[in-house]
Amino acid sequence: MDSEPANLISEQDLDSAEYRRQSSTRLLKAWETPRGWRYWSAVNNSEVGMWYTVASFCFFLFGGVLALLMRIQLAVPGNTFLTADQYNQIFTMHGSVMMFLFAVPIFEAFSIMILPEMLGARDLPFPRLSAYGFYSFVIGGIFVCGSLFFDAAPKGGWFMYPPLTSSFQDDIGADIWLLGLTFIEIASIAAAIELIVGVLKCRPPGMRINLIPLYCWYILVVAGMILFAFPPLIAGDILLEMERAFDWPFFDPQRGGDPLLWQHLFWIFGHPEVYIVFLPSVALMAMMVPTFAKTPMVGYSWVVLSAVGTGFLSFGLWVHHMFTTGLPGISIGIFSAASQAVAIPTGVQLFCFLATFTAGTVKRSVCLHFIFAGLATFIIGGLTGVMVAVAPFDFQAHDTFFIVGHLHYVLIGGTIFPIMAGFYYFFPLVKGKQLSERIGRIVFWLVLIGFNITFFPMHITGLLGMPRRVFTYPADMGFDTLNLISSLGSMILAAGFVLFLYDVVRPRTKQPLSERNPWQAGTLEWLAQMPDQPWGVRTIPIIESRYPLWEQPNFVRDVDEGRFYLPDAVEGKRETLVTTVIDAEPLQCLRVGGPTFLTLFAALFTGGFFIFATYHWWLAAIVSGLIAIGVMLTWVWTGTAEIPEKERKDVGLGLSLPLYISGPNAVGWWAMFITMTADITAFVSLVFGYFFYWTIHEDFPPQPLQGPGVFWPVTGMVLLLIAYGLTLLSRYWNCSGQVSAFYLSLTLAAVVSLAGACALLAGPWLTGLDPTTHVYPAIVWVLTGWTVLHVILGVIMQLYCLARRAAGKMTNQWDADIVNVSLYWHFLALTVVMTVGVIAGFPSVS
Repeated sequence: MDSEPANLISEQDLDSAEYRRQSSTRLLKAWETPRGWRYWSAVNNSEVGMWYTVASFCFFLFGGVLALLMRIQLAVPGNTFLTADQYNQIFTMHGSVMMFLFAVPIFEAFSIMILPEMLGARDLPFPRLSAYGFYSFVIGGIFVCGSLFFDAAPKGGWFMYPPLTSSFQDDIGADIWLLGLTFIEIASIAAAIELIVGVLKCRPPGMRINLIPLYCWYILVVAGMILFAFPPLIAGDILLEMERAFDWPFFDPQRGGDPLLWQHLFWIFGHPEVYIVFLPSVALMAMMVPTFAKTPMVGYSWVVLSAVGTGFLSFGLWVHHMFTTGLPGISIGIFSAASQAVAIPTGVQLFCFLATFTAGTVKRSVCLHFIFAGLATFIIGGLTGVMVAVAPFDFQAHDTFFIVGHLHYVLIGGTIFPIMAGFYYFFPLVKGKQLSERIGRIVFWLVLIGFNITFFPMHITGLLGMPRRVFTYPADMGFDTLNLISSLGSMILAAGFVLFLYDVVRPRTKQPLSERNPWQAGTLEWLAQMPDQPWGVRTIPIIESRYPLWEQPNFVRDVDEGRFYLPDAVEGKRETLVTTVIDAEPLQCLRVGGPTFLTLFAALFTGGFFIFATYHWWLAAIVSGLIAIGVMLTWVWTGTAEIPEKERKDVGLGLSLPLYISGPNAVGWWAMFITMTADITAFVSLVFGYFFYWTIHEDFPPQPLQGPGVFWPVTGMVLLLIAYGLTLLSRYWNCSGQVSAFYLSLTLAAVVSLAGACALLAGPWLTGLDPTTHVYPAIVWVLTGWTVLHVILGVIMQLYCLARRAAGKMTNQWDADIVNVSLYWHFLALTVVMTVGVIAGFPSVS
């Protein structure tokens, strides 16, 4: 291997116009978007992010049409426009589409599209993962939404409370919701992993953690919240689907289950979800407010701390959705106080925005119209939120239309208005042309007026006693006029969105290109040319301030002339820089994956697994799942941890960086760590279920049921810990160059792992635990099954490393595969110890 830097870039080269032209051409060639039918193999963040955004907005329009159908039904009493069953399907799908197919995906879509340019990077570290997440999102979304056209849609509400969805709805709708949305949730977690690693590891040199754009801070907070909020819902989905498919009684009180567990798991996700939706919209405002005030953000550090505080507090609020379930008074008091306390960090952020406007010279724009409307409506929603956080008031308003009004003031005020501002602000980056300010003002007033006419009367309707989730109501109860007003307002609101859609999609052939940086902003994304190029940024700059376009002299010129890092693509590879987490010091020249159809095929067969399982076509589901695993293995085999043709590369400015690194400095290690953090969160949610059942039963395990015993679980744990030790030992042997010892230890680790998995299964199997008789054996089998599935995955990883070493794709120097697999086994060992401690140890001491 050539360990010396080659093709050094001199200052004389950078001063040559011919060199700049040639290097620019090579860069464009390396980052070129495929054409024709191969276009759909693209993985560029600009393309995938645009697809993601368009798909999210299409789902938003679909959810909006469903809302209009509901408002037509509720416009007059006793209406027969929709049947009760149709209404239940439509309102379930409306909530599910808006929350799972628009509110979260739209921020992930926008971030994938804009974040690399905002960070001065060429792309995010795992562009193929972004493409896989997009295709998974679209397949899952079409599957769930399509069910409505076959009268098979879920109809238990977007919250899917059992026993309604477990004992009283035996059609396929609930299964479509559970498995289809689980598939989509996995795609959301994949996007969160991409965004976290991108912000932490792909910043330009000099962009220390205290200099990153506020949008990036919000993305870190929100993506971290996804890692801890979505897994409990996935755990709940597993339990509810197991009950529906196999009659395991997790929510059946007759056999020891309890529907309240679903509410806990759902709202541990559901309330942070509100802030997962809200905070990215605040992030958009945090980027636009300094631009239109022409001054840096006032209180940058306070905004960051408030965003982190909001995310942290949001996980302590879920019980305020459950005040009417009979919880102890002390619990209600604690969660009521926490629900009101979250207003403090939210208020800090809003006051910092207002202080920035006061400190600067405000430039009027339709973007500002939407920002101020968003702040005003969210404040109203926040005040009604403080009202329902007071338990006595919530006892009266719970499950009334007051809650519907409150929810939409929070979500539309806090989300839709800033998103629309973001469309007008960032549209030139995507299309090179601006949206119409004149049309935008008309859209603004239609949306603002229509929104308030629609949702403000709902507060009064709810206080008068109209329950939510009803498809009609009797006349002369005081609801007639208010409902008609709300329905008319929804038509005005819809007209605003239709006009907005027209402005977005109308032809612009005669409209001139926007000027570069039309808003005169100070952040890196506005380095983009008009129209933008597919390379993310011409050259990766050195950052010295939060607003480099305002504060660093000759910055745009130097970037355009390629005077920073990676100004060329001599080898024709797609490259970006990896830097340290805190100080953004350069660590690696990372080569990212290029166009491929593997991501599409992986998503198709992963979706096939969930879709076939929905209809209980188990053989087809298993085959599809195995094919998906095979495609993913091909994907990682051909596209990750590739041994480069040389050890180091000159990246410009006299700096030479390695092309391959492993361990905590590598993006792959971080991706594995973050993935397993989400994974173990889901596992802890299942363990929470076990102890929840223990708290509600006087005897758990119940007599005369015996548990899985001690011998087999402990034997399995010992064997798996031995396998864990052998896996770590194989990493040592590989690093030491002891090839034979590596093969022996890792092969033995795989064999011992399978033996340990069999021993774990022997515990509940040989003791005759029947999961259909009582919730205790059911939860024991779930914990055991979860662990065994992860052991099987760990064995696949061990065999993968053996194959990589045998094929010469992993050596003692190029060892990222075994390093990342060892990290996986750290988490697996913890899972094994926790499982055995719960199913074998806890019954012995309780």
